[in-house]
Amino acid sequence: MEELDVNVSSSEGFGIAEKIVLLSFISAVILMAILGNLLVMVAVCRDRQLRKIKTNYFIVSLAFADLLVSVLVMPFGAMELVQDNWIYGEMFCLVRTSLDVLLTTASILHLCCISLDRYYAICCQPLVYRNKMTPLRIALMLGGCWIIPTFISFLPIMQGWNSIGIIDLIQQRQFNKASNSTYCIFMVNKPYAITCSVVAFYIPFLLMVLAYHRIYVTARAHARQIRLLQRAGNPAEPRQGPQEPRQHPPDQHSTHRMKTETKAAKTLCIIMGCFCLCWAPFFVTNIVDPFINYTVPGKLWTAFLWLGYINSGLNPFLYAFLNKAFRRAFLIILCCGDERYRRPSILGQTVPCSTTTINGSTHVLSGCSSVSKLLLLFCSRPAPV
Repeated sequence: MEELDVNVSSSEGFGIAEKIVLLSFISAVILMAILGNLLVMVAVCRDRQLRKIKTNYFIVSLAFADLLVSVLVMPFGAMELVQDNWIYGEMFCLVRTSLDVLLTTASILHLCCISLDRYYAICCQPLVYRNKMTPLRIALMLGGCWIIPTFISFLPIMQGWNSIGIIDLIQQRQFNKASNSTYCIFMVNKPYAITCSVVAFYIPFLLMVLAYHRIYVTARAHARQIRLLQRAGNPAEPRQGPQEPRQHPPDQHSTHRMKTETKAAKTLCIIMGCFCLCWAPFFVTNIVDPFINYTVPGKLWTAFLWLGYINSGLNPFLYAFLNKAFRRAFLIILCCGDERYRRPSILGQTVPCSTTTINGSTHVLSGCSSVSKLLLLFCSRPAPV
């Protein structure tokens, strides 16, 4: 995110070998972020089925924010880091820093909106999600992701609110007489550090934890309901012909259920784990540093800052590459429209379903997809008296 309290000085500069390694690593991160986010945006623009999924509007906007981070923020930070000097002037330093705060905060807020969108679709109103998540609400959420960061970026930074009380310290670190180097220093006072960190990280982080925890609990509850329906439907299975093999023996059901729950748990853990790993060190240090008289080493700040930047390169993999529909669209783009990867049907191939009757309601069991079973669970709930 923003380069808060980065007190890099020439005495803490990197050696030649370190600069070569850093430049190679940073170039790889920037290239990965640019190509990955561009691929996500192109995939949604070209694939009509992806455009029908409302969550993908957030993913495209997220990709755009991360793309801007990799184009407008990372290169200038990399050049200053390698050259150990800022040559673009004080005004552009403020503009670049404001863009840094704006775009990285927008990226984090998009991640929060995606988690809330999934929570609302799965846990609250699964069957009326299409009606509840209207284009107006999506537009308002997306607008908030871009407007809210302006109140902690361009507005306070251009007004100098972040530097109140620490102007002398900032001026000392902006220029190094020994090496005749100038730096783009962005230090913050205690009120700004707390406000910015809470808005940009701690509130979204809390909402994401609550949303994904609730999604996982709901998914496990659905799996248990499906298991009960399968067990209740076992007595009806002998009605099949003696020569007809059972489509899904109980052991296969159990194995599939365990794999599904394990995959869901791993996916959610990967998403939250990467987000915390990338941004938690920076924002914890960001709040602590003003209270310890800005004594955090410059190299440590640099490492935490670029760890946060890496999240912009990981987001396409976490939110798009793990999705089968996106992977198919990527293959079509990269393979120049190869017909082998085109979607045969939006719902994919289906197999016959067996049914059973429980309490006067017909339930689909063997052979159905997990989506069909979950929809059946919600549709078969008795109407209120």
